[in-house]
Amino acid sequence: VLELAGNAARDNKKNRIIPRHFLLAVRNDEELGKLLSGVTIAHGGVLPNINPILLPKKTQKETNEPKSP
Repeated sequence: VLELAGNAARDNKKNRIIPRHFLLAVRNDEELGKLLSGVTIAHGGVLPNINPILLPKKTQKETNEPKSP
């Protein structure tokens, strides 16, 4: 769990693991998510869940244009 939380912290460019990172690690891992499905992590917040219909649509130009490094 600590390794996954550390990875979540590193993804967010943070050096310190906070409860939010524990929540992201647990909820994004399938086995830990099942094990801790009924657990509330204090100060963890919630996972972002945006319905794909509400996201902006990609245009043809964005999908065909190669991205430069």
